[in-house]
Amino acid sequence: MDSGDLKIFQAVAEEGSITKAANRLNYVQSNVTARIQQLEAELQTILFYRHSRGMILTPTGKTLLEYAVKIRHLLDEAHKAVHDSPIPKGSLSIGSLETTAAVRLPAILASYHKQYPEVELSLLTGPTEQLVEQVLRYELDGAFVSGPIEHPELQQERVFEEELVLVSEAAETDFETARRKSVLVFRKGCSYRGKLEEWLIAEGIFPVKSMEFGTLEAILGGIAAGLGVSLLPKSLINKLEVEGTVRSYPIPAVFGKATTVFVHRRDLLVTTAFQKFIEFLKHFG
Repeated sequence: MDSGDLKIFQAVAEEGSITKAANRLNYVQSNVTARIQQLEAELQTILFYRHSRGMILTPTGKTLLEYAVKIRHLLDEAHKAVHDSPIPKGSLSIGSLETTAAVRLPAILASYHKQYPEVELSLLTGPTEQLVEQVLRYELDGAFVSGPIEHPELQQERVFEEELVLVSEAAETDFETARRKSVLVFRKGCSYRGKLEEWLIAEGIFPVKSMEFGTLEAILGGIAAGLGVSLLPKSLINKLEVEGTVRSYPIPAVFGKATTVFVHRRDLLVTTAFQKFIEFLKHFG
C-alpha cells in the first residue's frame, strides 16, 4: 500500500463509483478497479459494498478512509514545510460562501495577489456545511463560513458581520405578500437558507415553498424576474436596490444578523503564505 493506492481509494470512496473516480483522476477505469482489488487483497478485507448504483464503504473501509485522509495530508504538509520560505509562495486553497466571495473577497484577494504573486490562490464556493467538511478533510486550508462554528479540531476568527434582509422583485411593495412567495435558495447546508426557513416557520408560514439554485447569479435573476424571494446580505444587494432591480425588507434581528468566520484546522501547517493571508484578513475585517 502506497500513497498512490490511498489516492485512488479516497477518490472511489468520495465519488461512490469506479467510473467517476477514474474520470476525476484521469485514469483508465480498469486500472482503478485493479488497484482497489489489490488493496483489498493486501489488507485481506472488503473495503466496499458493490451494488448497481455504485460503491459504499464497509466499516473497515470507513476506518481506512480516516487514515488515508490523514496520511495524504501529512505528505502534502511535508512538501509544503520543505518548500516554505520567508517569501510567500506555493498553493493556498480557500473556501467561501458565494455571497462572501461576491462582496467581501475581491478586494482582499486582489490585494493579496498583487503583493504576493508567487502564491497560487484558489477559491472554492459552497454552503457552510460543505466547506466545513472540506476544511476538516484537509481539502481546503481555510474557509469563510457562517458562524459560530463549534468543533474541537477547528479554530475560527470573526471577520464580517452581515445584516440579512428579505429580497424581492422591485415591483413588489407589500411585505406580507413578499414573505409568502416561494423562496429561492442554495442547496441544503446553506446557513442563510436555514435562517430563512426558520424565520418563515416561526411566522407560521409552513410548509415553506422553495426552489433550489446552483449559483448566486441565478437566485438574483430569479428574484428580479418575480420568481420568488430570498434572504441575502444587505451589502450584496445595495447596488441592485439603488438601480431599481430588487427591493429589500428588514426581518427580526434574531434571524437577520449573521457572522462570517474564517475557519481552519488547529493542526494546519501555518506556511508563510497562510500567515500573510491571516494578516490581510485582520486589515480588511
